[in-house]
Amino acid sequence: MERKVRVRFAPSPTGPLHIGGARTALYNYLFARQHGGEMILRIEDTDSQRFVPGAEEYINESLKWLGIGIDEGVKEGGNYGPYRQSERRDIYREHVKQLLDSGKAYIAFDTPEELDAARQATQNFQYDASTRMSMRNSLSMPKEEVDKLIAEGAKYVVRFKIEPGRAVKVDDLLRGEVTIKSDILDDKVLYKSADDLPTYHLANIVDDHLMEVSHVIRGEEWLPSAPLHVLLYEAFGWTDTMPRFVHLPLLLKPDGKGKLSKRDGDRLGFPVFPLEWHDPKSGEISSGYREKGYLPEAVVNFLALLGWNPGDDTEIMSMDELIGKFSFDHCSRAGAKFAFEKGKWFNHMYLQSKSDTELAELFIPVLEREGVDTAAFSQDYIAKATGMVKGRVNFVGELWDNAKFFFRAPDSYEAKSVKKRWTEGMGGIMAELIGVLEGFEDFTSPEIEPCVLGWIEKKGYHLGNVMNAFRLAVVGECKGPHMFDITALLGKAETISRLRTAIERLGFGPATVE
Repeated sequence: MERKVRVRFAPSPTGPLHIGGARTALYNYLFARQHGGEMILRIEDTDSQRFVPGAEEYINESLKWLGIGIDEGVKEGGNYGPYRQSERRDIYREHVKQLLDSGKAYIAFDTPEELDAARQATQNFQYDASTRMSMRNSLSMPKEEVDKLIAEGAKYVVRFKIEPGRAVKVDDLLRGEVTIKSDILDDKVLYKSADDLPTYHLANIVDDHLMEVSHVIRGEEWLPSAPLHVLLYEAFGWTDTMPRFVHLPLLLKPDGKGKLSKRDGDRLGFPVFPLEWHDPKSGEISSGYREKGYLPEAVVNFLALLGWNPGDDTEIMSMDELIGKFSFDHCSRAGAKFAFEKGKWFNHMYLQSKSDTELAELFIPVLEREGVDTAAFSQDYIAKATGMVKGRVNFVGELWDNAKFFFRAPDSYEAKSVKKRWTEGMGGIMAELIGVLEGFEDFTSPEIEPCVLGWIEKKGYHLGNVMNAFRLAVVGECKGPHMFDITALLGKAETISRLRTAIERLGFGPATVE
């Protein structure tokens, strides 16, 4: 009988969620949803020395913003909890005892100084079958001495006993069958008495088994640990429930070689975290995709295609479409360069796909931050203004620079345009234009444009100079949407008022800018 698909995303709360981790979470989610399965969020906080306050909350908020739904977790609950590893000590102790009782693990008392001395004495020292009997552990020491040390409170670790001469096979859905010789593996530490917590290796295996995880989808960096995990499953007698592994390719620097890092983002000006992160220790603030103005659906689409493709040229895909198309058959084994400029393109495309009303809702907070009394403008007005300029932007925040003249009359005029367009007598021509415009009661009339253009032709004025001076007076610079779309939205009174202000400030020409 085929197992129900159950996947887990298991981050450590040691800082903000890296964008590579977000992609791993996304692939887990897509795979689970495609197969009608469930997704678990497990917090792996066994490394008490690296715990960072606020990191767990940040992880939850990041996944929520990205639309990655969690079925079981610390917040959601579930039948397989607790979902925070620091709350599962009793479970881990029981399994440590099981390994010790079966002879699959042993207790080691070696101090850090003794381990350093061994490394210095032996080149490429490895704690394994060839060296363990020369170290201080329950295999090399009398039982009485071991019991005495434990009774006296001596600190110790529990190591997994790996037998040499084994060919360990890892079944990876992406990379096929990977075989590793056990001789190259060391006796990994599974438990530390100092903090009464297991290491990643033990906790990971025990939790995956007890939570009935069917597929372990994680980053390529965990591939070297997979043989150990296979051996642990065998040691516990759980081979029938061993999950299928998928080790995803790394996200690489946009330029050069190596894994994507925060320094790359700082150097090239893009975020490497889903949300803005405030480091509680250093006070450093790291930028986030949300705060930079990216839409979550754009980030998801961008991330999905870093190391995977749908098998055709489709690029724009909703979450539901990604779920329908996702398959490890089309995942790359090689690392994926983090083409951050492509992320901007995705955001642009998703902005364009939104209705003017939807985009206006996103724009309103920007307007308010700029001091605009949004209550003075109708929703329809804001939506129309937004719609006129949205094709020019990649981010919601950029709407302000392109649309601010709809909400605030210019208080200055772009110097180069003044010099080029506000030529001798232009103030007088603008005064004439006011007279032409005053003749229209309905300022949305499609007749305004041909009438104004006809007037310019009849008077023998230079079309480009007049229309650019008109734009300069109304907008403050010679750019923006179609001029008569602008005036239709601003209305007759506001348009004429701006023309009069420009004449007053720039004079009749040639003008100078103070």
